[in-house]
Amino acid sequence: MASANDTTDLKTPPSCVADFCLIPLGTPTASVSKEVAEVQRLLKKSGLSYSMHSAGTTVEGSWDDVMRVIGQCHAMLHQKGIVRIQSDIRVGSRTDKKQGFKDKVEAVERLLKEDGN
Repeated sequence: MASANDTTDLKTPPSCVADFCLIPLGTPTASVSKEVAEVQRLLKKSGLSYSMHSAGTTVEGSWDDVMRVIGQCHAMLHQKGIVRIQSDIRVGSRTDKKQGFKDKVEAVERLLKEDGN
């Protein structure tokens, strides 16, 4: 019988929003736009909802799918000769309602619109 502290059957959250920034280290130049474009191409093929911004990318989907695609981004850049990648990932999940990254931005934009009235 499993103990109350046994987490082996604990499921990952059904959905999440992750903001991530892959930082390829040791590239020949300071520019990483080529690598960012490759990541965006992979995300497009993933079928997940995503949005690139100036400091990274926001992606949403199931926890497992989001973490998988971030790992695939690492693997793809390694295959292209990048030997070291550092990533910053901020991830959020909630269980009280379904809310995507566009919904979160729109909620703030509605409040800001009220400032003009």
